Amino acid sequence: MLIVASDAHRAHHPRRPFLDRGQLIDPPEVPERIDRILDALRDAKLGAQCEPDAFGLAPVRRVHTPEYLEFLETAHARWCAATGLDESSEAAGYARPIRDQPYVEPQHVIAGLGYYSHDNDPVLAGTWHAATSAADVTLTAWQAVATGRERCAYAAARPPGHHAAADSFAGYCYLNNAAIAAQAWADHGARVAIVDVDFHHGNGTQQIFYDRDDVLFVSLHADPADEYPFFAGFANERGWGAGEDCTRNFPLPAGTDWDTYGPAYDAALAVVQRFAPDTVIVSLGVDTALEDPDSFRLVADDYPRIGAGIASLDRPTLVVQEGGYNREIIGRNVTAVLKELT
Repeated sequence: MLIVASDAHRAHHPRRPFLDRGQLIDPPEVPERIDRILDALRDAKLGAQCEPDAFGLAPVRRVHTPEYLEFLETAHARWCAATGLDESSEAAGYARPIRDQPYVEPQHVIAGLGYYSHDNDPVLAGTWHAATSAADVTLTAWQAVATGRERCAYAAARPPGHHAAADSFAGYCYLNNAAIAAQAWADHGARVAIVDVDFHHGNGTQQIFYDRDDVLFVSLHADPADEYPFFAGFANERGWGAGEDCTRNFPLPAGTDWDTYGPAYDAALAVVQRFAPDTVIVSLGVDTALEDPDSFRLVADDYPRIGAGIASLDRPTLVVQEGGYNREIIGRNVTAVLKELT
């Protein structure tokens, strides 16, 4: 298995605490996450690791709007100019538009931070560099599979991507890595299935493909009635227009263990089989673990089952890293999934 990674992700390292259910917490999405994963993969000797190639912004522009990309690239410099703060500062929005008010392109960077984000994640001096590198990591792994050099490849992408919508960032995500790869495959005429097993619903990925019939989005995640992202991921969201029935959500309750997760996973994989994709992308979050701060209760033995389920689809497969925040066990669980795909 090819493993693609880059140290460029270190340019994005949020440190400012933020509110989560009324408590201030330190940012859990930090560079050490990828270090722990790569250490575990090397120990397991799962495959060769390589640096990404540069793909430029053309494949990114196939997914994200030009206005959003221009804002994200320039936001931190504009923030420093507007506030007088230095490059170590973290730019975050605190003003958002009233719903349904007439559209006005944001002029002030603080207005833009509120307009182009759907939570309070910061933009740092290195965020753009890290996010575009994560897209290159993903596209390099995608290309290895798309050209037939590899049956399966793993993108150690950071920042993650599945909460990033076409024109907004959130949930530690700035560019939607899995969606960028899916669009690249679709541009080559492939039918693509995205299987998202992160604890949180991939609301950005869903938004990007909601009216499409060439990309299936299937997600198992915590019930948004009580968990982030709250506004999307319900079972009755099935796509619209040409994309009707090409979105399938499997929201699950707090405390979910394999007895609950397993049947839902089987049902999700059956949806993928009926779609008959040419290729599969896995948005791999392992924040479903018992040891993670979130509320599912999957244990070490469950992650090979997730990998075996993907392997049973018997399609060329790209695995893209999403969440997982307990750094003691993240590498173990990612490795357990990937072992089943080698």
